[in-house]
Amino acid sequence: MAAPLQARLRNWLEAHAADLIAVLAELVRIPSVVGAEGPAQAFMAEQYRACGLEVDVFEADRAVLRTLPAFVDSGFDFAGRPNVVAVWRGTGGGRSLILNGHSDVVSPEPLSGWRHPPFEAVIVPGGCYGRLYGRGAQDMKAGLIANLFALRALQACGVRLKGDLILQSVIEEEAGGGGGTLACFARGYRADGFIASEPHWHDICIAHVGVLYARIVVEGKSAHAGRAHQGVNAALEALPILAMLRDWDRERADALHVDVLERLDPTARRSCHLNVGVVRAGDWPSTVPGRAEIELRLSFVPGETEAQVKAELEARLAAVAQRSPWLREHPPRVEYFGWHTEPWLQDERHPFVQEFHDTLLALGVVQPPPILAGVTAGLDTRFAGLFGVPALAWGPRGAGLHGCDEHVELDSVLDAALALAVFAARWCGLAEAA
Repeated sequence: MAAPLQARLRNWLEAHAADLIAVLAELVRIPSVVGAEGPAQAFMAEQYRACGLEVDVFEADRAVLRTLPAFVDSGFDFAGRPNVVAVWRGTGGGRSLILNGHSDVVSPEPLSGWRHPPFEAVIVPGGCYGRLYGRGAQDMKAGLIANLFALRALQACGVRLKGDLILQSVIEEEAGGGGGTLACFARGYRADGFIASEPHWHDICIAHVGVLYARIVVEGKSAHAGRAHQGVNAALEALPILAMLRDWDRERADALHVDVLERLDPTARRSCHLNVGVVRAGDWPSTVPGRAEIELRLSFVPGETEAQVKAELEARLAAVAQRSPWLREHPPRVEYFGWHTEPWLQDERHPFVQEFHDTLLALGVVQPPPILAGVTAGLDTRFAGLFGVPALAWGPRGAGLHGCDEHVELDSVLDAALALAVFAARWCGLAEAA
């Protein structure tokens, strides 16, 4: 791509920085917690229409999605929570590109921990343009707006692309992405490359672990605490299970190492985790608890499958039960719920990844240069791999995602928009001299 176009794109973005910041602030002020994304999606549809794009606003079809093994059912009704897909048609003969982002955010609780109210989009001075605080500012409304302004910059600079550029604003990524990005693929949206502009500034994310949520239910026998010997305490029967889970986590941590998953934090030497997130038993001090539940999140690495880790969990649970006279006769059961996904691993040698990496290196917007790495959490990029589309995640810099005082560095939003615009021109191809 000619250097003059890159300079023109940069100049346009800098001249319209106030507009970008205002649009981002307006989006952050919409409290689009998972399950309530409708108003934010309507806002994004309006932004896309203003660019003269073909805009498809559609609600996911649960009946269709349930036929797909990768579907994660959030349990939320899809009515009033559409996905929004906008297409800028190319002239033909080029490669297509999807720029994807989610409008949903996690709960801002506890509100008492915030210095700045989570839905007021407060801007604090610092750097070139300051920091914008708010729930979703970093994860990932900044990425959504970077995608939008990358396209706006290309249009304003008189560019015509050969390949189609597709913008997606999706729902419920935070709840598994089943009714969002997966629904877009199920509707037929494909491209020669897919970028989720998630907040990965110093790394280009090309892999993530598999994730499985499970609930272990231990049944006991309730009794009055004054006659506790007549009952069976489910909480105490669950203790050997908790110890097994702790030891299994350590065993997996020692045995399973995947280079790409450890590049971001090589000193940790951790590719996967087994986290006991919830333990509950009983509801009254004077009652022997007749039921205990353990909820866990188990991550697993490329080379393992969801079926394999399920089988091993169940086998280890059965082994623990054999050591308890009560559990032998009343075996604990496993219920799977919520998040479940196989590991995702994008070939880092793929031209899509290499050309994007080269684009960031040439622009120099990220210092030190970003590395190609994987993460120990899940992303919507995994759906692209299921449909044969090369994918990566990269986007604006900030801090506090999923925590109090989440914020984004506004200069990085402009730099991200520039990088995405330059790469789109390079990847999709220029239809005419620009």
